[in-house]
Amino acid sequence: MTEKTILNETHRALGARMVDFGGWDMPINYGSQIEEHHAVRQDAGMFDVSHMTVIDLHGERTRDFLRHLLANSVDKLKVQGKALYTCMLNEHGGVIDDLIVYFFDEAHFRLVVNAATRAKDLAWIEQQAAAYGVNVKERPDFSMIAVQGPQARAKVLALLHEGDRSRIEKLGKFAAAAGQGPDGMPLFIARTGYTGEDGFEIIVPNEHAVALWQALAEAGVRPAGLGARDTLRLEAGMNLYGQDMDEDVSPWEANLGWTIVLDEGRDFIGRAALEKQKLEGVKRVMVGLVLDDKGVLRHGQRVLTANGEGEILSGSFAPTLNKAVAFARIPTGDAGQVRVDIRGREVPVRIVKYPFVRDGQPQPGI
Repeated sequence: MTEKTILNETHRALGARMVDFGGWDMPINYGSQIEEHHAVRQDAGMFDVSHMTVIDLHGERTRDFLRHLLANSVDKLKVQGKALYTCMLNEHGGVIDDLIVYFFDEAHFRLVVNAATRAKDLAWIEQQAAAYGVNVKERPDFSMIAVQGPQARAKVLALLHEGDRSRIEKLGKFAAAAGQGPDGMPLFIARTGYTGEDGFEIIVPNEHAVALWQALAEAGVRPAGLGARDTLRLEAGMNLYGQDMDEDVSPWEANLGWTIVLDEGRDFIGRAALEKQKLEGVKRVMVGLVLDDKGVLRHGQRVLTANGEGEILSGSFAPTLNKAVAFARIPTGDAGQVRVDIRGREVPVRIVKYPFVRDGQPQPGI
C-alpha cells in the first residue's frame, strides 16, 4: 500500500504529477521541473520531504550507542542543536544508510534517515540499541518541509515569531533550534539541505504542516518536486542512497571518506573492514563526469576506461550547466580517455572534480 504525506492533497490541488517514491506517493513536479530547479538556484523553493523517517533516541548511554553505530564521530556534537552527516555501516563496511544525527542532550539524540530504507534502518538500529538500553522511537507525528535557495532563509525568518528570528538567523550550517512559526506553531529548524543551496529543513507537527506550506507559498516560496531535488543534489555533488552507494559499497568507494573517523579506542560497526580496505587499497573510485556533446548520462550506462569498465551511478541533464553530468564508479588508476556507451555509441566524457555547482555557480573547468 502506497503511503501519503499530510501534504498529499495539497500537492494534488496544485496539479502536481505524482509518482511512487520508496513506497510513498510523492510529487515529481508541479509543471516545469527545470523552472523549479532554477527557482531554487535563483530564489527559494520548497520540498515536501515528510517521507523521510525521524527517529528519536533516548537513554543515558545514547552517545555510547551512536559511537558504536556510526562511522563518523558523534563526539563532535558538543553543543545543543549541532548536527552531523554520517554513514551507518554493516560489518563488511557497506553502507546501510546515510543520515543526519542531531544532538539535544546526552540522553536525547535525533536521527533523520531515508524513506526507502525505513524498515531495515529501524530494525538495525533497534537491534544494535538493545545492548545499550536506548529507546528507539519513530516519529510519524512529524512532517518535514525543506526550504532551499539564496532567499530561503530570509523568507522563513520573516514567518517566525519575532522573539525567535535573531536566534534562528544566527544558526550556523549543520545546526538546529526550536522556534515558533505562524500562529505559534512549534518548529524544529535545521540549517541543512540537499540542494547545495542555503536554507532550512523544518520539522513540524503534522497538524500544522499544511498551514506552514501555505504560509511559505504566500511568502513567495515556490513548490518544487523530487525531480528538481534530484538534479539539484547531483549538481551539488551529493550522493543518493541506493544509486550511488548501498550495502555492497563502502564509504571509501562512494567518495565519502571524509565521513569516516578512525579515532583511537572507538570500535564502530564496519571499522575493521574499512581499515582492511584502506590498507589493501580501494579497487573502485567514484568520479564526476561531464558530457560536452549532446546526450544524457543515465544510471546503469557502461563507462569505458583504460583500466576496464565502470558504470554510471547518478546521471542527468544539469539545468544550471545546460549539459549532462554524472557520478560514475570506475576502476582505480589512470583512466585514460573515458567513454560512455550510450545506446551502443561510445561517447567521450571528461572526468572532473565535483561538486559541479557551488553556491549557484558552475565550478571552474566544468
